[in-house]
Amino acid sequence: MKKGIWYTLFILTLLVIDQVIKVWVKTHMCLHESRHITDWFYLSYIENNGMAYGMTFIPKYALSLFRLVACCVLVWYIGRELRRGARTLWTVLLSMVLAGAAGNLIDCMFYGLVFNGASPYYTSFFVDFGTGYAPFLQGKVVDMFYFPLIVTTYPEWFPFWGGEPFIFFSPIFNFADACISVGVVAILLFCRDELTRINEL
Repeated sequence: MKKGIWYTLFILTLLVIDQVIKVWVKTHMCLHESRHITDWFYLSYIENNGMAYGMTFIPKYALSLFRLVACCVLVWYIGRELRRGARTLWTVLLSMVLAGAAGNLIDCMFYGLVFNGASPYYTSFFVDFGTGYAPFLQGKVVDMFYFPLIVTTYPEWFPFWGGEPFIFFSPIFNFADACISVGVVAILLFCRDELTRINEL
């Protein structure tokens, strides 16, 4: 039980960080505004209907429902793993994935209900519940972190893209995306035994 409380606090902390950043961006930046922090780090406010890093290939309602089901399954599975005394690294990384999925799910569930529509000409603001820009599960995910680590051009002799601009790591993402990505990559690298056990179920 005590472990469950600590993991709940950990997940809630990640969720609060994610939501504080998103709400600040929505209420202090105009859509598509970009703020230069360093040459390799910008705050660039965009919104998207899709998955992590702006990808989209399934309908919005289906994606939101998938996130909701995934969160419920992760809550159940993490609880089961805690009860059986699973390795701490495994449950911490699963909790990071859960927090990231829940963070983006909150955007989809509620942002359309409580915010006016974003615009390049003014910052967003809270509105009466249910009078926002989109119905339940149709809200847009807020992204803001942009890390153009290398900005250059392809050499002229390069096939197809010769002379075209090249940016290494161009996706714009949010804190929730980072939690999911770090969690998944670390699981693949360091939790192979646990993954094997899942495959054997």
